[in-house]
Parts: sequence; C-alpha cells; structure tokens
Amino acid sequence: MNGPFPAFDFDSWAESYDQDVASNQFPFVGYTSVLNTVVRLAGAQSGMRVLDLGTGTGNLASRFARLGCELWCMDFSAAMLEKARVKLPGAHIIQYDLRGDWPAGLPGRFERIVSAYVFHHFELDEKVRLVQRIVSELLLPGDRLVIADIAFPDRPTQEKTRVQLGEAWEQEFYWIADEAQAAFRQVGLRVEYIQVSACAGVFNWQA
Repeated sequence: MNGPFPAFDFDSWAESYDQDVASNQFPFVGYTSVLNTVVRLAGAQSGMRVLDLGTGTGNLASRFARLGCELWCMDFSAAMLEKARVKLPGAHIIQYDLRGDWPAGLPGRFERIVSAYVFHHFELDEKVRLVQRIVSELLLPGDRLVIADIAFPDRPTQEKTRVQLGEAWEQEFYWIADEAQAAFRQVGLRVEYIQVSACAGVFNWQA
C-alpha cells in the first residue's frame, strides 16, 4: 500500500537501522529505555501470545522472545523483516501494512499487543481509529496494548524541542500526550502515558 511513507523507504533503511536507533540522537533519544518500558508495562510472561505491530528489525520483539512468549511480528518492509528473521527464528513473521485489513492466518486474539516507533506516521484521528480497531478486534478482554513512540507531554514542550533542535528537527505526526488522552477519552478508551525521554513516551491501554 502506498502513502506518505512507502515501504521502499524503509527497505532502504534496513541496513543501517540498528546503528541509527543506537545513536541516542533525535528522534531516538533513550531508545533502549523506551523499549524496556514497553516490556515492563506489558508484563508479559512465558507462553503468552504477543503481537508486535511494525516490528522493524525485531528490537522490541526480541525482548519478548527472551521471556519465552509466542511471538507474531508484522511489518510492511520486506528488508526490515529479513533482519528480524535472523533475530527471531522462532517467531511467526508476516509482511503486512497496518493500514490494510488484518492478514489471513492470525491465530485469533492476543494477550499482549505492542508497537514501537510506528504510530507517529498517522494523524491523531487515524491513531484513534487504529487503536479502537486493535483493542476491539485483536485483544483479549482484560489484556494490554502498549505503544511506544516519539511523543511529547504537551504542545509547548514539542515546540520548545523543535526550536532547540533547529535543522535536526523532522516534522511528522508526533504524539501530543494530553491531546491524545483527551481524544481517546472521547471514544471511551482510557490510556495511561509515561514520558520516558525528552522526545519519546509509552501509552498503555487495557481492553
């Protein structure tokens, strides 16, 4: 599926992606802490069925693999998934665009669904629509969706960061946490938020 962020852009990034996220530069400041926060908030245990949306090269999913989870990993970049297969030999890996219908072959619902550094490609109304769909169609009642991403607590903080970064700033649909929480409340979904680094945080929903 084509759009403002086509898969071939990520195919070309696959080779250097792991080095880039380890740089601790915007937008990946605190990357390791962000992923570790997802794992902590998810509270997954061995044997749990976990779905990673936008798995990339598998950096988040590999943490759940070490816990002994049954992993399902989806991404729209074939080149990224080739990297993930090396890290995650036991995972079910599916090439899939989050903007499309759910792919055939999913095993029903999941006990945990996670994602990292994906949803900033979507405007807020699309974020809300996707989360509603995920919670209602893929999560088991009482279980969790945890999303980490480029995010700021409020719009003044984002603007301050933009000014500080100058030419290093790249504008996308970054999360503004207070606005996102209000939007989710309007559709009956309560979400908790933790700011982890200066430019990233973690959202946590319970079905």
